[in-house]
Amino acid sequence: MSSLFSPIKLGKIDLANRIVMAPMTRSRATQDGVVSDMTVTYYVQRASAGLIVTEGVFPTASGKSGVGLPGIETDAQESGWKAVAQGVHNVGGRIVLQLMHAGRISHPDLQRNGQLPVAPSAIRPKGRAWTEEGQKDFVTPRELTLPEIKEIVEGHRMATRRAMNAGFDGVELHGSGGYLPEQFLSSGANHRSDEYGGSIPNRARFMLEVLGVMIAEAGPGRVGLKLSPESGFPNDIHDDTPRETYTYLTDHLPSAEMAYLNVSYFDRRRTDHHTMFRSKFGGTLTIGGELTKESAEAVLDGGEAAAAVFGRAFIANPDLVERFRRNAPLNKPDRATFYHTPGPEGYIDYPTLG
Repeated sequence: MSSLFSPIKLGKIDLANRIVMAPMTRSRATQDGVVSDMTVTYYVQRASAGLIVTEGVFPTASGKSGVGLPGIETDAQESGWKAVAQGVHNVGGRIVLQLMHAGRISHPDLQRNGQLPVAPSAIRPKGRAWTEEGQKDFVTPRELTLPEIKEIVEGHRMATRRAMNAGFDGVELHGSGGYLPEQFLSSGANHRSDEYGGSIPNRARFMLEVLGVMIAEAGPGRVGLKLSPESGFPNDIHDDTPRETYTYLTDHLPSAEMAYLNVSYFDRRRTDHHTMFRSKFGGTLTIGGELTKESAEAVLDGGEAAAAVFGRAFIANPDLVERFRRNAPLNKPDRATFYHTPGPEGYIDYPTLG
């Protein structure tokens, strides 16, 4: 039997196989950030994955990064996600909810009362945000005060509490993508001179504090973290000393209390962070990024990771696990319907085998 189909335990989460569905933004929530019955169907269709990681969910309203993104700050938002978790569990699946705070990767049109997005420092990123009126240039964000930073950390605690109350098997922190935790971590986005800026330990403080409160709420073995150093993601993020930064961060992660660390593939010709993660992270490592069935098997068989994470293949193939099992051909994803398509097209209408 292929290593992909063998069971594994990530922290306290039992997986029937080692095929993980990656978190992928689909932009199908209401204006109030509530997911619908269609979202329940979408995740239930893909519940044969050993583990599903949901799309990024904003923990507080200030963390919304685009139109159609879901939250988990209100009772209505929690109720919508409760239906998702219950639906996945009813068919034997496992699912964790990813918390994703946009920070400066937002726009006043997406914020309450048209306020400025918030960030570690008032540095405008290159790029554009998706709003109800289409794409608009990012603006210069407002620098967070120390009390506001504490409020956002606490917001992650409460979002974790809501996720666990909704029945999720755990939660994941989005620590990459140029979003708020990576903004604090990266010297190019963080020019603060207080305890959250300057030195690497100070810049890593926010991410470590957020992980700490998430673990305190969810319990040991139920919190994951996604990282992707130097990924080239188009959110204008960079760090002057990435090897030193991510070595420090990894050395100080609460690995014994974490469910897993998910790392996306990146260009090893620059810095081989992956070898560092394998040698320094004391917990379970998972890998994602443009994997095929064959390359994933090689990764697992070579001991590089315990599970393999697949993204777009799961969008187009709800039954990806069975297709891998049968060596069946895969549907091709329709990029035009990845985001901002209000109906089921490209969301819950991909065909399954038979």
